Amino acid sequence: MKSVIGIGNALTDMLVNLKDDEVLEKYNIARGSMSLVDSKLQSEVSKAVAGRPYSLSLGGSADNTIRAMARLGCKVGFIGKVGQDTTGDFFEQALENLGIKPVIFRGKNRSGKCVSLISPDGERTMLTHLGAALEMKADEISNDIFKGYDCLYIEGYLVQDHTLIESVARNAKSCNLKVAIDLASFNVVEENLDFLRDLVEKYVDIVFANEDEAKTFTGEEEPINALQYISQMCELAVVKIGMKGALIKQGEKVVHVGIMKAAKRVDTTGAGDFYAAGFLYGMTEGLDLRQCGTIGAVTAGKVIEVVGTTLADEAWDEINRYIKRVKTEKYLF
Repeated sequence: MKSVIGIGNALTDMLVNLKDDEVLEKYNIARGSMSLVDSKLQSEVSKAVAGRPYSLSLGGSADNTIRAMARLGCKVGFIGKVGQDTTGDFFEQALENLGIKPVIFRGKNRSGKCVSLISPDGERTMLTHLGAALEMKADEISNDIFKGYDCLYIEGYLVQDHTLIESVARNAKSCNLKVAIDLASFNVVEENLDFLRDLVEKYVDIVFANEDEAKTFTGEEEPINALQYISQMCELAVVKIGMKGALIKQGEKVVHVGIMKAAKRVDTTGAGDFYAAGFLYGMTEGLDLRQCGTIGAVTAGKVIEVVGTTLADEAWDEINRYIKRVKTEKYLF
C-alpha cells in the first residue's frame, strides 16, 4: 500500500475553548459526541459561546487524516463537496497547497461547518452542519477517481448517506483498493449499527475505533473482546483505549502499543484522525504493526498539544525525528 485517497465531509472547523460545560448542559448535548445539527441550532450555540477564544481551520475527519499523511510525505487525494462560496474556494486551494490531489465537487448550499466545543480538560464535542457536504452523491464518484491509489479511507461520519458510503466502498474494492474506515463516534455507530456491521463485513479491510465506538459496535465491554469481534469481520482491527494506548490485531497477531505522553493535553480534536494518519503512513512504508501503532501514537500525541489540527513546522520536524527512531530502533514505548 503506497497511496491513499480519503473521502469525507469537507468542513471548516470553528474551535471554541469553553470555560466549563454549562453550554453543553443548556442545550442537552452529550459531552464528547458528534451531532449533526441544523443551521439554527449551530448558530444559537455559536452565539452562546461568543466571546470565548476560538480559531478557524480546515476540518472534517478524513480530511484531517489525509492532510496529516500529506505532511508525512504520502501520496494522497481527497474527495469531498463544498459550496460555491469563498469557503469552498479556500478549502480546495488549501488541499492543493499541501500537495493533496483534490476531487472537490460543488453543491448548491453553503460549505459545511463544524463547531467544536473544547472543554477545559481537552475533551471536544462537535456540532456539525454539513451544508453542501450533504449533497455529495454516489453517482458523482466514478471509478476513474480511484486510479493510482491503493487504499480508500472512509470517515464514519459519511454514514448519514448509506447509499453513498456503500457504493464507494464496493466500487473501491472492485478496483482492488484496500478499504479502511474510522467508526467516527459512538453515537454515530449506535444510530447506524446494523448498516455499519454489514458494511464492514462485506467491504472493509481495516477498522479504526476508539474504546466507546468498539463497545457500541460489538456489544463487548472489554476492549480485547471487542478487538476479537472486529478482527473476525476484517483483515486488520485497531481499538484505541485512551491513555492505555491501542490494541491491534491482524490474523492471529495481537499487539498492544502505549501512548506518547503529550507535553500538555490541550484539545483532543483530531487525535483519532492523526492516529489513523500515522498508522497508515507506517503501512505505506511497509512497517510492522507495532511500528505503525507507535507512529500513530506519536502523531496523535502531538496534535492534542494544540488547539485544532494544524501543527507548526517545528512539531512536524519533531514527529519526523520520532519516525526515524521508530524505523531504526523499532519501538519507543
